[in-house]
Amino acid sequence: MGLMSSKASKSCIPSDMSVTTVPTKPIEGQKPGTSGLRKKTKVFMGENYLQNFVQSVLDAIEASGTPLKGAALVISGDGRYYNKDAIQIIIKMAAAAGVGRVWCGDHGLLSTPAMSAVIRTRSRGLAGMAPFGGFILSASHNPGGIDEDFGIKYNCENGGPAPEKVTNLIYTNTTTIKEYKLCCGLPEIDLSAPGSYTLGGGAFRVDVFDCVEDHMGLLQQVFDFGAIKALFAREDFSFVYDGMHGVQGPYAKKIFVDEFGAPASSLMNCEPKEDFGGPASASHGHADPNLTHAVELVARMGLNKEGREIETTSEPPVFGAAADGDADRNMIMGSRFFCSPSDSLAVIVANASCIPYFAAGLKGCARSMPTSCALDRVAEKLGIPYFEVPTGWKFFGNLMDSGTDAFPGKPVYTPFICGEESFGTGGDHVREKDGMFAVLAWLQILAAENPDPAKPIVGVGDVTKKHWEKYGRNYYARYDYEGVDKPAAEKMMAAMVEAQPALIGTTVDGMKIAKADMFEYHDPVDGSVSKNQGVRFIFESGSRFVFRLSGTGVAGATIRMYLEEYAAPDADLTKHAFDVVKPIADIALKISKLTEYTGRTEPSVVT
Repeated sequence: MGLMSSKASKSCIPSDMSVTTVPTKPIEGQKPGTSGLRKKTKVFMGENYLQNFVQSVLDAIEASGTPLKGAALVISGDGRYYNKDAIQIIIKMAAAAGVGRVWCGDHGLLSTPAMSAVIRTRSRGLAGMAPFGGFILSASHNPGGIDEDFGIKYNCENGGPAPEKVTNLIYTNTTTIKEYKLCCGLPEIDLSAPGSYTLGGGAFRVDVFDCVEDHMGLLQQVFDFGAIKALFAREDFSFVYDGMHGVQGPYAKKIFVDEFGAPASSLMNCEPKEDFGGPASASHGHADPNLTHAVELVARMGLNKEGREIETTSEPPVFGAAADGDADRNMIMGSRFFCSPSDSLAVIVANASCIPYFAAGLKGCARSMPTSCALDRVAEKLGIPYFEVPTGWKFFGNLMDSGTDAFPGKPVYTPFICGEESFGTGGDHVREKDGMFAVLAWLQILAAENPDPAKPIVGVGDVTKKHWEKYGRNYYARYDYEGVDKPAAEKMMAAMVEAQPALIGTTVDGMKIAKADMFEYHDPVDGSVSKNQGVRFIFESGSRFVFRLSGTGVAGATIRMYLEEYAAPDADLTKHAFDVVKPIADIALKISKLTEYTGRTEPSVVT
């Protein structure tokens, strides 16, 4: 497709482009985290809240040497409540800043990986047409609605999250802002269908385009859609996909139904809703693809929220998957089988050669520090560099951009695959985690494992168990304690760090602590140092537990406790992960004194 589809309507709208300057003052708490700025929707709807942050971003971009005048900017989101209103506000502010072109997905929708794809590829290499970045309006997997959560994140010209030096400048601007600017005379843009709107006598243009086409076009360059379609054509292959009423619905319909021929009935909750289904839905509007929240999919696949088998009235599908609100996360399931994100990443890397984009071999891979070490064993066997980075996709982005114009003279690690235990997986085709990428990677693997339709179907569980037989199994679980009092959580973390030196070499409940530290990352690409990235305790056996405070919530703090135990290929690989890591959880709770500090006796979510 070109920059605008030939079917798109084109309008020249007379409009007042005069700039209005609005006095304002700093609003506390606008420091963006690893996933942008997230607050309650009503906070964003408050006086000047959104405007202050957007102006601070635009000022930071210009101060960093990126010209705005006449340039292109992408603005879209995951469809949650206030998404469309926020887009109209940002369009008016972009015009006032001198931006020449704004691109929006139809209905104001773009998944987070699609935003990255649009920034990186939609200009089709035409000089001066590439956008300098984009605003993603999303709070990811957090609930949507007027009483729930909203968020905004700025992605740079490489399609990835803004680096720390930019987010620091944005935050500084929010603490000193005195005014913001917008073109109040611009009319509301019709986002309901593709179209091109020229305003102010040609000084400003807004293009609305099919939200799916760029991302799907890029994925078609990565995967063999024909081979996957042949898998779908098998009579013994069955499939179900849960969009959780997030942004992924249009993408799922176009790819799974229109391209692969899946029946429309195989899609669950694939109509985007502003509240992701709300409290009345099975997920209670929490569009988070895990065993706890993707209730309908998990039951359909024959499991309960602990991943244990349940009775079903019919045989579960061969393959099941889900996406979160902004479609950057994924969950992979087989019939009566849950594949953990850590295992999923390791299996994809081990089988990457069956994916056309990676057919010549990977040059690098990486995982976030809390993610299980299953990937490391694969990388060692493949003989490729692998990296352990802090949580946050921007750290993967540096590794993907190593050796490019952004970091000349550095080693090249692409083709590259990476992932996080928090249900995020991706490759170097974009600079965000990509839920659809992970699903297509698994479908490509299954297509390669099932070349003969006369033979019994090989499913997700079969592939994963074969992987364990070769590499061993990293039994793994994560406990989330949500909405914890933040000062209490910080005191708990500080006390653990203080206690670590004395605990090294001691034995707790029969397990000897070999190493204990606060994870610190030295970026091999840009030389930056990221401190305080998680408290680690590693036992002599190689088992470990990790504590980290998450920045993705909007109320209180979320304490994440990660648990891992390795079993060699000749060990018992059939146990339930939650049972295996329970003794490590008991030690972690004893050392951290979590209940004593927070009053919590049970986690909110276990995955």
